[in-house]
Amino acid sequence: MTFVRKSADVTPIVDTVFAIVAKAKEDKAEVGAENVIDATIGSLYGEDEKLVALDEVFNHYDAIDHRVKAAYAASFTGNPDFRDSVYHWVIQNADVKLQHSVIATPGGSGADSMSITTFLDEGETLIIPDVAWGSYTLMAHENNIKTEKYTMFDGDSFNLQSVKDTVNEVLKNQQRIVMVINDPCHNPTGYSLTIAEWKELVAFINETAKKVPFILIDDIAYIDYSNNLAESRKYMETWNELSDNAMVVVAFSCSKTLTSYGLRCGAAVIFAQKAEDVREVEIIMEKKARATWSNIPNAAMANFVWLVNDDRENFLKEKQKYIDLMKERSDIFLKEAKEAGLEVYPYKEGFFVTLRMKDNAFRSRYHEALMKEHIFTVEVNRGIRVAVCSLPVRKVYGLAAKMKKIQLETK
Repeated sequence: MTFVRKSADVTPIVDTVFAIVAKAKEDKAEVGAENVIDATIGSLYGEDEKLVALDEVFNHYDAIDHRVKAAYAASFTGNPDFRDSVYHWVIQNADVKLQHSVIATPGGSGADSMSITTFLDEGETLIIPDVAWGSYTLMAHENNIKTEKYTMFDGDSFNLQSVKDTVNEVLKNQQRIVMVINDPCHNPTGYSLTIAEWKELVAFINETAKKVPFILIDDIAYIDYSNNLAESRKYMETWNELSDNAMVVVAFSCSKTLTSYGLRCGAAVIFAQKAEDVREVEIIMEKKARATWSNIPNAAMANFVWLVNDDRENFLKEKQKYIDLMKERSDIFLKEAKEAGLEVYPYKEGFFVTLRMKDNAFRSRYHEALMKEHIFTVEVNRGIRVAVCSLPVRKVYGLAAKMKKIQLETK
C-alpha cells in the first residue's frame, strides 16, 4: 500500500554536485580553504572565491519599489515587456526570420522541463547528449519519458553521425523527434558548434522532418559568457532554413546571464516557420505555466528589462570582466593540461572544462583519489568536470599537472 501514484519513482534523489560541494566544504574546515581546490561550484566566482553578484544587476534590483517586488506579474506567461526584451536579447544581431513567441519560466530549467513535457507523451523518448547536464534525464524520467543518448563527439568535433543513428533508432518506436542540444558553451565540456556543424545539423533535421515532426530544444543557459558575444548568436541564422515540419525551442536563463541563480527567472522562446504552429505550442505552454508555477517573480522580470534596455552598456562592461577572467583561467588550465598529457573534451568557451574518461568505473576511482588529495570536481558520464567559473587563477596554476599525476597513480 502506498500514498503516491503507481508510476512514481520513489528512489531518493542523489544530487552529486551538492553532495561533493558539501564534502569540499568539510575539507576546507579541516585543512584550511587555501589548501583545497574546489572545482565543483557551477556558479561564477571571483578571485576572492566568493559568489559574483553583478553590481549593475543588484544595485538596481535593490532600488525597485517593494510593491513591484510584492506584486504578481501581469500574466502567467510573463510581463509583455519582459517577453519582448527576452526575444530581442536572445537573437540580438542575428537575422532570424522565423515566427516566434516567448513564455516566462522559472530559470532555464523551467523552460527545459516545460518543453520536454509539451512535446512528448509518457513512454516516448527524449534524445540527449551522452555527456550532459544530469537534470535532463531526471526531468524526463519524472514524467515517465525515456531517454536515448547520442555520442556528442567524434574526436574533437560534433558527432553528427551519432545523432543520425540515434534519431533513426528512436524513429523505430515513435513518430516524433525531440532532441536536446546545449549550445553554445556546452555544460559540461565548454564546446560550441561551428556554423558549418549547425548547417549540417539543420540539413539533417529537415531530412528527418520530411517523415515526422522534429523539435530541437536548444539550451543556451551559458550563451552570455561566450568569448565572442558579438558573434554568439550568428548560428541562429541557420534556423531560417528549417522546414515547416521542424521547430526550435530556446531555453534561456536570466539566472545565469544576470548571476541571479536563486531569483529563478528565464524563458522558453518558440521558433517555427508558421505562426499557427508557434501559437499551438504557446497555448500548451501557457496552460503548463499556469498549472505548474503560476507566476514568475515580477521584479526579476522588471530588472531584466531595465538592464538590457536602459543599462545595457554598463551591464555588458561589468560582465565582460568575468568573461575575460574565465578565459584566463581556462587558457591556463588547457595549456598546462596539454603539457601534462591530461586529456580533455574539446573546450571553446564557458563555465566548465571536462576531462575525457572512457571508463566510468575508472572515473569514479579517480574522482575519489582526487578528493583524497583535496581536489574536488564533479563526475559526469565519461568525464570529470572542472569548474573554471569558480576557481581563482592562483589555484588553476599547477592543477592540471597534479590531476595528471593522480590519474597515473590511480589503479
